[in-house]
Amino acid sequence: MIIGVPKEIKDNEYRVGLTPAGVSALIQDGHEIYFQKSAGIGCGISDEQFIHAGAKVLDTAAQVFERAEMVIKVKEPQPVEVAMMREGQILFTYLHLAPSPELTKQLLDKKISGIAYETIELPDGSLPLLRPMSEVAGRVSVQIGAHYLQKDKGGSGVLLGGIPGVKPGRVTILGAGIVGINALKMAVGLGAQVSIFDINPVRLAYLDDIYGGRITTIVSNADAISEEASLSDLVVGAVLITGAKAPRLITRDMLKRMRPNSVAVDVSIDQGGCFETSKATTHSNPTYVDSGVLHYCVSNIPGAVARTSTYGLTNVTLPYARRLAGMGLRKALKEDPALAKGLNIHAGEITQKAVAEAYESYR
Repeated sequence: MIIGVPKEIKDNEYRVGLTPAGVSALIQDGHEIYFQKSAGIGCGISDEQFIHAGAKVLDTAAQVFERAEMVIKVKEPQPVEVAMMREGQILFTYLHLAPSPELTKQLLDKKISGIAYETIELPDGSLPLLRPMSEVAGRVSVQIGAHYLQKDKGGSGVLLGGIPGVKPGRVTILGAGIVGINALKMAVGLGAQVSIFDINPVRLAYLDDIYGGRITTIVSNADAISEEASLSDLVVGAVLITGAKAPRLITRDMLKRMRPNSVAVDVSIDQGGCFETSKATTHSNPTYVDSGVLHYCVSNIPGAVARTSTYGLTNVTLPYARRLAGMGLRKALKEDPALAKGLNIHAGEITQKAVAEAYESYR
């Protein structure tokens, strides 16, 4: 199969869809790979490294899209990229279509076969291609929150870990999935006072056993969230319903009861956000203030640590990419139920339930 890897063009997105090791594996399988010039520069991978691994480097994205039977990316295609795509082309990337009706329509009109990393699901319900980026986003979310709590960055001037004689800052984490647990690790490591919410009491019991009296676990409900948020210096939104829009757990009224200049980091923004006040931001313009709370809603948080993220991503995407390239789309989906769940759109139709429901709600 002919595989194309264009340079990412989303705002300050420095990751790339394959590492040289991934290229080598696909070349050994007998496939042909084209990279756009400088695609890996942002994460410290040179064109020479890709060439040495066996890839061919082309000057423009248009040349890559023109040749490729399968396009491997990191983030959802931007309008200029959609325009370069053609009917029947396989797109393998994070898509996040549920909150993006316009992109969904564009890809449907093009009759693209879109396989979304975030909905590939194993029999135990885990999301193997989402996991490493969720780990990154969860860990970075607390670093970001701590940064923006600085007074010079618009925050309240609270040091999350406190100091001897001065109490630590308070962190509330909404969701105890991969993002939430990794945010929890970082917040506890900094010495903050941490509360974490989830709808699964078994998961909360596990975290309580691990962290003992260092954290507070709470079964999620609106009253409890409102009370805890009102006492918090940092709230991290980390909820996920596979493929679907994120539920709105924090209302504007709840935010108004938070401390002035506290910080909200909405990692769920890829799926529409879990704060009523959330709107997607970029690394170039990452924050805004609403209801007295500084919001950080960047939709590609892992792009800030592009090298770690790129290598972590290829570790998990490569086996599926090899399967798709080696077997072809139909056979790969038929033989791998987890991969089949990743198919979101095909031949002008939506093939993923949560995306279809979200798309219909916009119409």
